[in-house]
Order: sequence, then C-alpha cells, then structure tokens
Amino acid sequence: MTDASSDYADWIGRRETTDDDLSLTPALAAAATLDDLSTHFDKGSALPPLWHWFYFLPRASQGDLGLDGHPRRGGFMPPIPYPRRMFAGARLRFHGPLLIGQTARREVVIRDIRLKSGRSGALAFVSLLCSFHQDGRLCIEEEQDIVYREPGPPVACPSVLDWPPLPAEACARIIAPDPRLLFRFSALTFNAHRIHYDRPYAMEQEGYPGLVVHGPLTAVLLMELLRQQVREPVREFSFRGLAPLFDLAPFRLVCARRGGAFSLEAQAPDGVTAMSAKATTGGKADH
Repeated sequence: MTDASSDYADWIGRRETTDDDLSLTPALAAAATLDDLSTHFDKGSALPPLWHWFYFLPRASQGDLGLDGHPRRGGFMPPIPYPRRMFAGARLRFHGPLLIGQTARREVVIRDIRLKSGRSGALAFVSLLCSFHQDGRLCIEEEQDIVYREPGPPVACPSVLDWPPLPAEACARIIAPDPRLLFRFSALTFNAHRIHYDRPYAMEQEGYPGLVVHGPLTAVLLMELLRQQVREPVREFSFRGLAPLFDLAPFRLVCARRGGAFSLEAQAPDGVTAMSAKATTGGKADH
C-alpha cells in the first residue's frame, strides 16, 4: 500500500532499460581515482562491487539539466518539486560479477513513491529496484532510496574533534576529501550536481558550509576498505546516509567484523556517524 498522491501514482511501475558494453576505460579511471594500484583490470576482469555505478550512466543533454545540475524531472523520474535530492541508501545482493568488455543490461523499475512530512519539511521517497544482467544471468540486485526534500536552514560547519577509540580488531582509514577527488568522482558518474564542485552554489543556494561529498563515493570508499580486508566475495551490502560530509576536514572510515558479517561506518570530523553500512561475504571468489 502506498501513500503517494495521485499526481505521482502513474509513475509507479515505470521501467527503464539501459545497455552498456562495460568498456575497460571507466574501470581504469575509477582505479586511478580510488588509488587502487594493486588490482589488475583487463577485458574479462570482474568489476569490484559497487563499480557498476561507473557504467549505465545518464545521458541527459545539456539543455535538459536543471539549475542544480540534475536532469529535469518528469521523464523517467517523477516531477517532484522539492529541490534537494539525495541518494539516501541502498541494499544490494551480488549473485556474480559483471565482467569488463561484455555487454550488460540494467533494468530499473519505480517500486513506490511516498510523501511524508519531517522535521525539515516535506519529503518524498522514491524506491527503485535495479537489476543487472549479463550473458543471461542475474548479477546484481539493487534497491535504491532516493529522497527529495524542501530547502531547509543552512547546515552548520562540523566541529573537528577526536574520533572515538576504534573497536577491538577494527580497521580504519582516514579520507581527506578535496575538490579534485569530488570532481573526478562526478566525472566518473557523469553527475553534474553542483553541490559537489561549485562552492558558491553549494553555499549560497543550498546552504551547505562547503562542497558535499557524494553519498555513493562514501559507500564506494567503505566497500574498498572492506575489499582490502577480505578475500571472499561480497554477497550483500547495504548502506544508509545519516548526515552529509564536506571537503572541509578529513573523515574516518571504520570496518569491524560482527560474527559472520561486517559493520562499517563513515565518521564525520566531529565523530558523528555520517553513513552506516553492513556487509556479508562468503563463497568462492569469482574471477
């Protein structure tokens, strides 16, 4: 049962299909951006988990971009008027790897649209189900949560405090985000949202204290930390964005084993959890 208004009910069930030949170049560019100097990539190599985000990219024409840099709404995505858009979280199941150099297909369906009222004003939640197929097999299932919200008060600049002690046997990595990293990730994902590279726009129009770190970038960095710790393939991964990160100070990634699973989080400079994630691994490594 959905509580979406009749204005958007017609969008529920809409489908979009995109094919991509999974060429080698985006994987090499992603490896350079993420400082992955150890993984060998060639035709036939398996894409690391979450790297499918560097493919199946949107191709909106320049004239179809809105003031914020996002494609204008009303095509596949519903024309929700709230200006702030966030990739708030996702749940993924990896059945097998996508292989570089072989054509693959992404199928997306809008599963639900919900309108709610929160502390910061009106919100709209759009739920997407993405499935990725290659050579007749289902490789990845991904449920995405996209949130639209009204403009809110300016976001305060986070304080820089000591991070809490690491849990026993946890590993961590410090990330110092800067405009170069954010720009390259925007280019990799063909994302023109100005909050990631246009400081005057981010501060004056959207009320942020600096450039905003992409939520998917934070998720990819958490996955890369996990990938450095385990040999077996990742089978499930979920994440939820809780607070924005900015290019104003370093943030910390933490990964800890919890029984047969892993708990991960990105900690803001003030120690607040900006993103939480969970992962399970197992089985034989593919390719």
